[in-house]
Amino acid sequence: METQTDIKVKPIGFVSTDAKEIPRSWKVSDMEGTLTIDESYLEGLRDIQVGQRIYVVFHFHKSPEFAPQYMRIKPPIYDKKIGVFSTHSPFRPNPIGLSLLDVLRVEGNVIHVKGIDMLDGTPILDIKPEVCPWGDS
Repeated sequence: METQTDIKVKPIGFVSTDAKEIPRSWKVSDMEGTLTIDESYLEGLRDIQVGQRIYVVFHFHKSPEFAPQYMRIKPPIYDKKIGVFSTHSPFRPNPIGLSLLDVLRVEGNVIHVKGIDMLDGTPILDIKPEVCPWGDS
């Protein structure tokens, strides 16, 4: 079996927010901001609706390179260290994040959202609906 060693992704857009302090998780965030998606993907945004929740896959572009010291970390809500794969930590072997955001409105290639837990300028890699209303496709 051949294995692929390089995976190349490119941002489809970027996060914008005026917030200076960002909550560590979308679960506790009420921060608002926008997802500005490259206009070449405009047709793919057409069916995103107000009130919908969308998963946003993003790149932790400000995180340091992963090192063994990040294998077990102490999240703010715990009194002990736990394994990185049991956390939402931005210190990851592959710096990929996932947030679930509420869609407030859509204006062309700009999606206004609530629940931001990403820094201003964060590269967006993909968007998926929380629930696909037309089946498993």
